[in-house]
Amino acid sequence: MTIVDPIRDEKGWVFRDPSGKIPPGAPFASTDLVNGFQFLSEAYQATDPHFDQRVTVPVLWDKQTKRIINNCEDDICCMLNDVFNDFAKNQDLDFFPKDIEPEHAKLSAFLHDNVNNGVYRAGFATRQRPYEIACRRVFEALEELEKRLSKSRYLFRGRIVEADWRFFCTLVRFDAVYHGHFKCNLRRILDYPNLQGYLMDLYQQPGIADTVNFDHIKRHYYMTHTEINPTRIVPLGPLLDLTKPHGREKLE
Repeated sequence: MTIVDPIRDEKGWVFRDPSGKIPPGAPFASTDLVNGFQFLSEAYQATDPHFDQRVTVPVLWDKQTKRIINNCEDDICCMLNDVFNDFAKNQDLDFFPKDIEPEHAKLSAFLHDNVNNGVYRAGFATRQRPYEIACRRVFEALEELEKRLSKSRYLFRGRIVEADWRFFCTLVRFDAVYHGHFKCNLRRILDYPNLQGYLMDLYQQPGIADTVNFDHIKRHYYMTHTEINPTRIVPLGPLLDLTKPHGREKLE
C-alpha cells in the first residue's frame, strides 16, 4: 500500500514530474510512482468509474487490488499506528496510547475544531463578522495551548502522541501562510514562547524536517486559492528558522 498526498492546481489534485520538466512557478514536484497517474482523480475513477464527488487527500491506495481503500485522515493515522506493525521497523511507537485515550480524543477534537479547521473558517470567510469570530476563536485556543505547554514538553507531558502531530501540521504553516493568507494575524506563533519552542522541538525530531518545504507550502496556498489571492503572487517571506535550540528538554 502507498499513501498519496499530491499537490493541487486548477484542474484538481495533480502529480508533477520532478525531473526538471516543471514549468517556472509551478507549485512543486510530486510524482505517482505506483500507477503513473497525472491527476488523483484517476485513482478515484479507477476505484469507482461512476465516482462524481469531490476528490480529496490523503488517499491510502492498495497496490494489490488497485483501488483506494480509505481517504479519511483520521482513519489512516489510526491504521498506520499499528496495523502494519508486522512489517514496520518502529513497532515500539504508539501515538494513540490507551491510558490517555478519552482525554486524547477530547484534545484532538478541540484542536480540529478550533485550530486545524479554525484557520480555514477564518481564511475562507466572506463576511466580516464570521471572520472575526473564527479568528478570535483560533487565538483563544492558541492562548490555552500556550499555557498548557508552559508546564509540559508535549501535549501529554514527555511523550509525543497523535495530537502533537495534528497540532504541528497547523503550527508549521501558521507564520508562513495562515498569518497572512488567511488573515489570522493577531499574533504569530513566534510571539508565543512555548508554542514556538514546542514547534521547533517537533520539527527537530528525526526525519520531520525532511517532510517540510516552506516553498511548497506557500506555493500551494497562494497559487491555488485564487478567490483569496487572485494575483497568485507568492510572498518571499517570512524567513523562518526552526533549527535553533528550543530548551524544551527541561520540561517533563
